[in-house]
Amino acid sequence: MKPQPPTIVSEPDLQGENRMLRDQLHRLHLDARHNQKVMLRSRERELSMLGAGDLVELLERLTTGMRSSFGLDGIRLLLLDPCSVIRDLLASQINADTGLMRNIALCTDMGATRDLIDSLDAPWLGPWSDQQHRMLFGRRLGGSVALLPLRRTDGPVGLLCLGSRDRQRFRTGQATDFLGHLASVAAVCLENGVNREKLHLAGLTDSLTGLYNRRHLQHRLEQEVTRAQRYRQPLSCLFVDADHFKRINDVHGHASGDQVLTTLAQRLRTRLRSSDLPTRYGGEEFAILLPQTDARNAHTLAHEICEGIAAEPVTLETGAQIKITVSIGVAAMAEGDERSPRETGQALLQAADDAVYRAKEAGRNCVVYATDGS
Repeated sequence: MKPQPPTIVSEPDLQGENRMLRDQLHRLHLDARHNQKVMLRSRERELSMLGAGDLVELLERLTTGMRSSFGLDGIRLLLLDPCSVIRDLLASQINADTGLMRNIALCTDMGATRDLIDSLDAPWLGPWSDQQHRMLFGRRLGGSVALLPLRRTDGPVGLLCLGSRDRQRFRTGQATDFLGHLASVAAVCLENGVNREKLHLAGLTDSLTGLYNRRHLQHRLEQEVTRAQRYRQPLSCLFVDADHFKRINDVHGHASGDQVLTTLAQRLRTRLRSSDLPTRYGGEEFAILLPQTDARNAHTLAHEICEGIAAEPVTLETGAQIKITVSIGVAAMAEGDERSPRETGQALLQAADDAVYRAKEAGRNCVVYATDGS
């Protein structure tokens, strides 16, 4: 068999192949530089999250910090919160005028959100879809998105949504190793942050009713007075005292008395906003701090509470029903009060406390305002 003559490659073909190889090498170089930048930004964000001092700081670093660091046009963090635990943890820490919660959605509807997270095995990258993504971001963004499922061993935690107006920023088929690792670190930090806040909150709440305790009220009082003075906003306080409570304990027993207090706490909660601060002040007395509420609205709310509680008896575990009523004292911070926040706050509490005693002297099951003179 005759040997085959060697294949002769023309010079133009060699030049074309060299150009192709150089282009491939250039693309690989660009990809390597891009991946290195992503890795460094991801590592920076991970260290930042791990170093967060509390839950609010963690959420800021996970949203506004992430948006700035990654040069994003939009970011949204969806957190599963079926029992409103996270909402309650944040209520005392985030001011009404902060913009943090614009980037966060607390999802109490487990079904739809959990189905969305469970449908993602890993971070998903791709083009913007109005139908699928507008709901997640709360506005139209366009471009491309990256959806990062946040999971722990016992189930999903939430979903981190990154958005860019650049359609090439997040492309289907891109490697997601760095983003996947970032999501895992974020999920661990969120779980630890929530657990840490729960432990802290345990020392600030009443074990029987679940309301905040007197210690926390004193702490929050100065904060709310300071905010009210700075922004010239109204601030009111209610003192709610269960009428003839000793008689309930004597006749029905202390277990039934505890049940009455728990029911009262639940009924108070249902009539209040998330920004209000209901506390068990001591015994059968509750104090409620009402930010951005003037005297007239506080007085109206007090009457609604008083009438609503009297209208519905408490059914004990024994099946017996107890008709309960409350006496309520109302006070509002004086407009233009320039005393120290501590002095102003204590004066507000004292005025409401004095008013509730006058309500009891007036026959109970009624509301007395601190300046009524009745």
